Amino acid sequence: QVQLVESGGGSVHAGGSLRLSCAASGLTYCMAWFRQAAGKEREEVARVSAAGSWIKSDSVQGRFDISRDKSTNTAYLQMNNLKPEDTAMYYCAADDIRDGTCDFNIYGQGNQVTVSS
Repeated sequence: QVQLVESGGGSVHAGGSLRLSCAASGLTYCMAWFRQAAGKEREEVARVSAAGSWIKSDSVQGRFDISRDKSTNTAYLQMNNLKPEDTAMYYCAADDIRDGTCDFNIYGQGNQVTVSS
């Protein structure tokens, strides 16, 4: 099964930037980033597929961007103008089943992102 290896999390001050990376060990058709803050439900932040890329969370619109390097099966989440409310565990997800839908069946280990005010 495809495995995902994440990197790039850390701690920054508000207004700073971080870039998360997610390297897949095999072919994937959709990739996404989810996040879960303490005491809150997991939410999808952004996804990318052959059809395009989408920001799925209104709270990060205009600040976050998702991209993918198809040659290396690596997805990136560029996070700019970070806010304390962006503090969460961020998880990369992927779908390695080519069926025209993004049903994420693989998850990475997660990376903590902490934004201080």
